[in-house]
Amino acid sequence: MVIFPTKKHLKVLFVSSEAAPYAQAGGLGQVMYSLPKALREIGVDARIFIPKYGNIDAQKKYNLKTIYQHLEVPTGDEKTPSLICNVKFFQPQNEKEAPVYFLENMEYYEKRANIYGYSDDSIRFGLLSRGVLEFLEKNSDWLPDVLNCLDWQTGYCVNFFKTKYQNSQKLKNLIVVFSIHNLHHQGTFDHRLVSELDFDDGKSEIPSFFSERFPKINAMKRGIIYSDAINTVSETYSREILTPEYGEGLDKLLLEVKEKLFGILNGIDYDFWNPKTDKLIYKNYTSLSIYKKKDNKIALQKEFNLPLKKNIPVVSMVSRLDEQKGIDLVLETIDHLLKEMSFQFILVGGGSERYTKPLLELKERYPKKIGVFLLPNFTLPHLVFAGSDIILCPSRFEPCGVTHLQAMKYGTVPLVRKTGGLADTVENFNPTSGSGYGFVFENYDRWCFFKEMVRALENFKYKKTWEGLQKRVMELDFSWKESAKKYLQLYKKAFEIKRVKREK
Repeated sequence: MVIFPTKKHLKVLFVSSEAAPYAQAGGLGQVMYSLPKALREIGVDARIFIPKYGNIDAQKKYNLKTIYQHLEVPTGDEKTPSLICNVKFFQPQNEKEAPVYFLENMEYYEKRANIYGYSDDSIRFGLLSRGVLEFLEKNSDWLPDVLNCLDWQTGYCVNFFKTKYQNSQKLKNLIVVFSIHNLHHQGTFDHRLVSELDFDDGKSEIPSFFSERFPKINAMKRGIIYSDAINTVSETYSREILTPEYGEGLDKLLLEVKEKLFGILNGIDYDFWNPKTDKLIYKNYTSLSIYKKKDNKIALQKEFNLPLKKNIPVVSMVSRLDEQKGIDLVLETIDHLLKEMSFQFILVGGGSERYTKPLLELKERYPKKIGVFLLPNFTLPHLVFAGSDIILCPSRFEPCGVTHLQAMKYGTVPLVRKTGGLADTVENFNPTSGSGYGFVFENYDRWCFFKEMVRALENFKYKKTWEGLQKRVMELDFSWKESAKKYLQLYKKAFEIKRVKREK
């Protein structure tokens, strides 16, 4: 019989490819710091399991403790039937922060400084997925009630659990939840270009780690099929992915399992993103001292060697540079806008040369209007948010989106496309009624984006109106507190779904 534990006794283990501050490449890492922390604050024993990458300082910085040596992780291969790993453990001094288990392996993690981007990434994350299950099977100190796997990198784990470990007496009551942060990424291949021969039905046995077939496994699909419950990181995105436009080829499958699909909006950690206490900005402020934001604008202009003008609007974009994020719309219109309107544009983010090259060319043409930092950066955005007036998120699709939420806490007004989490978090400003607090366009079209840019820049000229928008976005609450409660509800639903299935 499956019984859901009380909140104070609930134990949750998040399995992820990254978690801040230990290893972070993007928003997933931030979520894996903040969500477990928020759950612990309401009494859940939440912990994290990630690989121990080469750039994680085991002794000097974190003082990791080895808790399991010589863990044999099966590979399904006759010549190399197992890979040997160790498991290390870190208990943060702050009890609110989640304890972390690190899977250690010299070949696949220790020798790799980066999280992603290797030709054998499928093996690396297959090892993580099977490794956590072997550890839970053999470790006697702690056993979770819920295994929450995140994105395709841990989709293998969901599949392995429901097949290779289905008869385990120790793990039989474990609930598996699969969280989708971005359906676009389904494995180490481009799912849009898969041939019929390479197509993965999602239900056949997972082949050996070292087989030619293994890199072609659609781990995202398998996580969806075998999980007890699925969630995306916003309610709107959970509905959008049921359509061919957003479903990335998995919309029919998702419609089949719709009863176990839920949407929970990502939150923001206001201990970290808070202009009142942030040590990475020039001058701290609150909604009651919004005038100090202009001092941060001057600091930001100095950082990017732009003319120091407090009263000119600064438009910013903090994003990885790829097709999803709507950078195409910006590049197609920014030249026209800069010629006709007075503003400065600052962009921070790394990505494809397809975008970095034209941005550098724009910088050369408008050296006094454009500032760019074309590499990923996790500290500079604080000053960008504090010093900007408008934050751009014109995404083609957006499962949740967090940069606009972070920027809003700093009194930076969002300009977004109405999609995914952006639609759930930004209400269009209506100057007649005074309702709303952002600028929203619906169709993914350069002229729709252009129109909202003009509207935002024109509204900036009205000081009282703009200050009202700034205060309004600062006072909105997108903390993890409410989202953590919804994750508790999700886990309860997953237990109920599993109970009903067993009784059939």
